[in-house]
Amino acid sequence: MSFAKLDQLGRKLEALEHALAILGADEATHMAVGGGAKRAEAMSALAGMHHRQATAPEIGDWIGAAEQEALNAEQVAALHEFRRQYTNMTCLPSEFVERQTAARMRCEQLWRDLRAKNDWTGFEPALEGIVALVREEAALRSEALGLDPYDALMEQYDPGNRAADITPVFADLKAFLKGFVPEALAVQEERRAKNPLRPLSGVYAIERQRELGLAMMGAVGFDLTRGSLSVSHHPFCGGVPTDVRITTRYKTGDFLSALMGVLHETGHALYEQNLPEAWSHWPLGKARGMAVHESQSLFVEKQLGRNPAFWRWALAQIDQHLGERWSIDEILPYVHHVERGLIRVAADEVTYPLHVILRYELEQELVSGRLSVSDLPEAWDAKMRDYLGLSTIDNPADGPMQDVHWPSGAFGYFPSYTLGAMMAAQQWAALSKAHPSVDDEIARGRFDTVNDWRRERIWSQGSRWSTPDLLERATGEKLNAQYFTNHLKKRYGA
Repeated sequence: MSFAKLDQLGRKLEALEHALAILGADEATHMAVGGGAKRAEAMSALAGMHHRQATAPEIGDWIGAAEQEALNAEQVAALHEFRRQYTNMTCLPSEFVERQTAARMRCEQLWRDLRAKNDWTGFEPALEGIVALVREEAALRSEALGLDPYDALMEQYDPGNRAADITPVFADLKAFLKGFVPEALAVQEERRAKNPLRPLSGVYAIERQRELGLAMMGAVGFDLTRGSLSVSHHPFCGGVPTDVRITTRYKTGDFLSALMGVLHETGHALYEQNLPEAWSHWPLGKARGMAVHESQSLFVEKQLGRNPAFWRWALAQIDQHLGERWSIDEILPYVHHVERGLIRVAADEVTYPLHVILRYELEQELVSGRLSVSDLPEAWDAKMRDYLGLSTIDNPADGPMQDVHWPSGAFGYFPSYTLGAMMAAQQWAALSKAHPSVDDEIARGRFDTVNDWRRERIWSQGSRWSTPDLLERATGEKLNAQYFTNHLKKRYGA
């Protein structure tokens, strides 16, 4: 049977994906700096091997023959994803994949070094090389998929996402936020005038913060026998479902920064750990795109981690692990802090979408060729001034050098963050409507209802449905941005 051949192929590809994922996670966390060149060579060779196996000409024949076989519903769904994956992967020659993999890794390694030195001049040529490769990839994918070049890139992260649909939604959200940010800041100032902030003690040992993070990870459902927590230059969730590697970064003067990073990456990890194990070697068993993935991480970070009910439980954890007692009224001003800042990963949920929209707009310009890498610092600065009233022109490390995405060639990813925030708010609204007492459960440190709801409607579905269909099946309606704006108004408005 041809489907049986696809099933066997899936197991071989899964093994290579496993190796690449673990090598990549290790490279970003534990590998010695001197190992960079050889690691890039090894991963490039493995990526080429994976690509050649996944794009072998006979696979197209197997897919066509399997479509004529008597298959059950799961196999039919799996076959659909095999075809989608095959079409997307045969766009790119193996030679290009190897060349791009090596360039991405070397650029990312260079970025880690030069960002710390605020050296845009040294970094610019490497980023120009990556953008040239991204434009080459976009052209190849565009021709094969019949999509605009930027849409063809987004298709790799979120099947079905189109700039024509996203741009007007983001334009409306940008207009709302440019008016709402000043309102939220004014409300915050008024509250703090009545109740001055209790200062953080400023001394939080990294090991104690790590213990706190591990305790919170376990409490919200992370399986510590199938995953771990490390430190990296940029927080991420990597590895494989049976060995999820999440990272954060610590500040000894601020425990909330690392903790929120841990909660965010734990949201990603919960999705990975709860994907359908029986489908793990099929494309069907993978997460359904990055907007859905970000909805799961932001759900944990924002809908849970910044929920006052969560802190009624979490305060005892702070006392136990950090030796500090806080009241709910003392901690919430930090948890709900709003501030115009330069750094996306440190941004609050009110200003964060403006960081994403800025990048979404700029990367479209870069991919199309309307913007050159040499003009990126000025273009970034102009938008940052317009959206948040801040300048980065003399500080590229906190401007166009701040994210790992572009050095690693991940163009088309950024919209997923804000689409995910909208989806997370919609999921929370549906969950709390179905379970009105969920806040009381969270306040007692009980997350079973929350996780059972998400496991049934999101995690266990893998890639069985398109993103719009998955959301509609989970919440009862299509994406509705009003849930997100209502969430912000309720939490941060007057």
